[in-house]
Parts: sequence; structure tokens; C-alpha cells
Amino acid sequence: MTSENNLVKRGEEMEDTLSPFAFLRPQLDRVEKLIRAQAEEFDPAVEPYVGYILNTSGKRIRPALTFLAGGATGEVTDDHQKLAVVLELIHVATLVHDDIIDGAEIRRQAPTANAKWGDALSVLLGDCLFSHALMLSTEFDDREIGRRVAISANAVCSGEIIQTQRRFDMKLSKEDYFDIIEKKTAALFASAMELGARLNGSSDAVCETLREFGLSIGTAYQIYDDCIDLIGEETEFGKTLRTDLNKGKLTLPILNLLESSSEKQREKLHRLLIQKEPLDVSALANIADYVGSIEAAIDTGQDLIGKSRACLTVLDDGDHKEALEGIADFLDTLLEGCRQ
Repeated sequence: MTSENNLVKRGEEMEDTLSPFAFLRPQLDRVEKLIRAQAEEFDPAVEPYVGYILNTSGKRIRPALTFLAGGATGEVTDDHQKLAVVLELIHVATLVHDDIIDGAEIRRQAPTANAKWGDALSVLLGDCLFSHALMLSTEFDDREIGRRVAISANAVCSGEIIQTQRRFDMKLSKEDYFDIIEKKTAALFASAMELGARLNGSSDAVCETLREFGLSIGTAYQIYDDCIDLIGEETEFGKTLRTDLNKGKLTLPILNLLESSSEKQREKLHRLLIQKEPLDVSALANIADYVGSIEAAIDTGQDLIGKSRACLTVLDDGDHKEALEGIADFLDTLLEGCRQ
């Protein structure tokens, strides 16, 4: 899929997502400074490495969700800023480890940590970021915040372990796939929403419903990411692509392809994957209903977005609720843009 379908460059997605929500800009600018300032908290010998990772600006979706949940349920406070930093540090740590596992050399149009300094040092850098985030999470007056952040970090790591363990596993079910991505991606989206509301003293029912919003949006976002890994162009999205397939990660489009294939076609795909032969879109297109498999994944993602919208009925009308609806709409548009 190329620019002819008006897909937005990955490096521009967050800016575009937030363009209708200009009122968030002060909070996001402040949290950006806070995130980058965390490098100064490390040993001077480590600071340059951490600084490089943190200065590679991301989309900051998790901080944005934290502020929107806070604003929709009360006020955005300093604790929301701190929570945003914590969740983003955990996310960045997972990206460092992901790039090592996948052998990725580019992220956000810059060399990955492992490409610059090797796997050994990069593993330790990811560990440093994880531990620093968990240390910060102990500073909230509500000790439950720190506990739930730790649970989310555990879920993210568990999801990565399970996904790595199940590579090239042709018995992976869709249920297994959704369990993995809810852990590795959606868990932090869910925490941003749930804990952003909890910091304002929202009821358990509201916190849980907003958590469900985060899970649905986060899962839909991962489905979009999985589609892009197959159909995107590296120059357009600023990251190494085709890593999922070449590393044996069976994502939803591939599971759909396996499900729709004949026995002979499945055997061919199994053989290609297990033998770790380089695969491209043309090879897949000759196996079975490749386009239909992408379409079915898009449909699933859009169904999840519809579910997320229903969760927002617990919120009063206002700018923050409207912005959350806007994020759902934007992601729906991105998914629709993946259709071939």
C-alpha cells in the first residue's frame, strides 16, 4: 500500500491525531520535556544512551490517553503528568527489546539502539528504562497506582514472551493471538485510561469501562500495525517492515489467510514459514485469498473501534470525550485506508 491510498506517515500520525485537540498541546509539550529529562536521572556513563532513545520523538499516544481520561473525569494534575511519563517509559523500553528480538535496524526513521550499540547493551538499556519507570510509579499517594502499573508492565513482558515462544507455531489460534496483543500492546492503553480516571477518584465502574475502551482501542491499533507490516513501505513509515512474517509472528491477517486456505495452500505457507524463506506480498498473494485476509482483519479492528465508542457513554459530554471519540474515528480511518 502506497501514498496513493493516502495512508499517513507513521512519524506524523500522532500530530495528525491530536490536531483537533489543540487544548492538549501544553500537557503534551510538558510531558515531552519530562520524558527527555529522565535521561539526567541515570549514571553519567549511561545518560547519553538513554538520552538518544528518549530524544527520538514518538507519537505519545499513551500520555494523550492519560490526559484525556483525566480531563474527562475531572482535572489533569501533576500526577497525570507523572503517570504519562511512567507509561511512556515502559512503552519505550518494550520498543528497545522488540527491536532486538526482531533484528530491526530502523525505528522512527533513525537507527535503533541495537543497530548502533549491539544487542547486549540494548537489552540492558531496556532494563534500565523498565526499572526507572517502576521506581517512579511508587511515588503516587495511591499505592494501588504503582501496583497496577507493575501489573501492566508484567502483562507487556508476558505478551512478548508468549509471542516469541509461539513463533512459527502453526497451531496458534486467533484466541491466542488476541491474548498476546492485549498483553503486549493494549495493556498500556488500558492503564492510561483506567488510571487516568482513578487519579481523579472516579468510581470502579467508570474506571473499568474506560479500561475496556483502552483495551479495544489498543487491540485495534495493533491490528492496524500488523496490517501495515505487510502492506506498508519502509520509506513511508520510518521503521523496518516485514519483520513479523520473516520472524514467524502469526498476526491476524496471516491467521485469516491460513483459515481461508485449502489444505494444499496451508501446507505451502507452512513450508515457506518454517523454512524461514523470505516472504513478500507477491508470494502471499499467490497462496490464497490474501486481500480478503487483510480485509477481514480490518473488519475486526473496526468492530473493536465500535465497541470502544460504546464505552464512552459513561462520560459527560465535553472536549475530552469528543477527543476520545476523535481518536476512535481517526484509527477507523487509518484501518479503512489499508483496504486494497
